[in-house]
Amino acid sequence: MRIWAKLMTNGHIKKQFVYENTEKLTYSHFFEYLTDICHELDIPTPVLTKTHIFNYAKFNHVKFPARDFVEHLGYDYLFLENIL
Repeated sequence: MRIWAKLMTNGHIKKQFVYENTEKLTYSHFFEYLTDICHELDIPTPVLTKTHIFNYAKFNHVKFPARDFVEHLGYDYLFLENIL
């Protein structure tokens, strides 16, 4: 499983990271993946809702706008994309 995480501002990638894990993607562990990604990017962890997980499962990507973060993000949004 690989997830490409991108921090975007004005349509440009400002910071990116590819999260790799040897185990198969499990949506019940998605928050753990998100926490690890945010730790590597040195940003706060956003609020994760069921809609975020459904969007990732259905479209292979999910967008976390700045309003999904309790703390200040400093970017427009966090974009996670499944690398097939």
